[in-house]
Amino acid sequence: MGIPSRISLLLLIIISCLTPISANPSAQSFYEEKVLRNDSVSIRKASNDYGNIVHEIPSAVLFPSSIKDISNLVRSSNERSPPFTVAARGRGHSVRGQAMSRGGVVVDMTALNKSRSRIRVSGKESSGFYADVGGEQLWIDVLRATMKRGLAPVAWTNYLYLSVAERCLMLGLAGRRFSAALRSIMFLNLTLLRSSLRNEMMEKMRVYALNTDRKGEFITCSRDKNSELFLGVLGGLGQFGIITRARIILEKAPTRVKWVRLIYSNFSIFTRDQEHLISSNSPNFVSGFLIIDENTTNQRRSSFSSPSRQSDIAALLKKQRILYSIELVKYYDNRTASTINKDFETLLKELNFNPEFIFSADTSLFDFLDRTGDLDSPTGPLESHPWLNLFIPKSRISDFNAGVLATLLPKLNDPSAVLLFYPLNRNKWDDRMSAVIPEEDVFYTLGLLLSSPPNAYQIYDEFNSQILGFCKRGIKVKLPNYKSQAEWIEHFGPKWSTFRQRKATFDPNFILSPGQGIFNAA
Repeated sequence: MGIPSRISLLLLIIISCLTPISANPSAQSFYEEKVLRNDSVSIRKASNDYGNIVHEIPSAVLFPSSIKDISNLVRSSNERSPPFTVAARGRGHSVRGQAMSRGGVVVDMTALNKSRSRIRVSGKESSGFYADVGGEQLWIDVLRATMKRGLAPVAWTNYLYLSVAERCLMLGLAGRRFSAALRSIMFLNLTLLRSSLRNEMMEKMRVYALNTDRKGEFITCSRDKNSELFLGVLGGLGQFGIITRARIILEKAPTRVKWVRLIYSNFSIFTRDQEHLISSNSPNFVSGFLIIDENTTNQRRSSFSSPSRQSDIAALLKKQRILYSIELVKYYDNRTASTINKDFETLLKELNFNPEFIFSADTSLFDFLDRTGDLDSPTGPLESHPWLNLFIPKSRISDFNAGVLATLLPKLNDPSAVLLFYPLNRNKWDDRMSAVIPEEDVFYTLGLLLSSPPNAYQIYDEFNSQILGFCKRGIKVKLPNYKSQAEWIEHFGPKWSTFRQRKATFDPNFILSPGQGIFNAA
């Protein structure tokens, strides 16, 4: 289950295993340079995130003007007894305070982008193209910069307003892009500030390591060289370093997208078709979602439906309370425009959807990839987002559908809920990385993307708890927020000893990402 040879990663990591260095600037000098701040505006922002549920107050916020500022901060922490904690924050898209540092320092990584753009497209036809990108950069900006050259990354996340680093640490997955292996495997290299950093999407990593016997150096990491660091970063939840740069593989960008949404009333047929599609090289993107309200189809894809079709869907929902949908995409350009419709018709003949419910759209690649828009810049009052993401083994999906999808979810009575459900192939993952997935060859991801008024999220938490009560025998929480180390040990299972050893090696003073609550849990 190795990572494809064309995928590599460059990590610049600042490792926290250091001996005191007297030349390090003091915290006071940080304040004098206005790099480290503790004003009310900075503290308030760093005490919140997209979830708007957890609020942890740091002592200060670092606004780095260069990578050196972050290095100096980590060194300064290691000189102290006890050290202060450090959390890197991109856009703060976590939902349970994972990017916070109570009483410590939050690093606002977006400050690195203030002086100049940190996106550079390079390469040539013979050897391939790539983009060197700051870890703080948003995927939407990477898309804009690369498409100016007629190029695009080989794979994408569902949400483009996430930073490159955030996606690496969380292993964010979009609907399956088959021609480019797993969504999370697409980097040529990553540059990390290492107090521990990891990323699974690369083959090479450049690491800035500050350890006990060296003053500091760049280290190249790959699957074969310094592999513990390389594999540890991927899905490592920020425990092993701070990503400052990534080298991302590019390919010639298609110009248009043929985009179809299919409706199913039978769960078994729905999952069988999904699994057929993820085993095929024909589609460029496959995703799935659940419909519990007639407005769901209009929610984020208004081009797909019409009022008359909404009433038809509403009538069908009255009969069975939940419907299932596959979202299917093929890319094309001027060379393939004359055959795209025929190719799509051939693909659809292999599927068994409800023929009276097929919605299609034809749009630009940019508009398709940017289909969700920017969720992190609300125009109204801040909502809370008590999201729940699960990995479900194939052997459990039938009873999970009966006990949760078809029974509990319709009780939500929430037309704003976004409910994702689609399969992934285990053979696209490298089991040596830190991310925890089910043991079976095929497993499903369920994303319950819920929103509520700030003081009403507890209702959804109770609902999520009912679902979690059903989650035994192999079901894994994708982005957990456990309160005790015993729960984390159970979550990681046989990977716990490796995860703990990597922490001891790359961040022995437990400085990084305290908001995850892994090593500072009760």
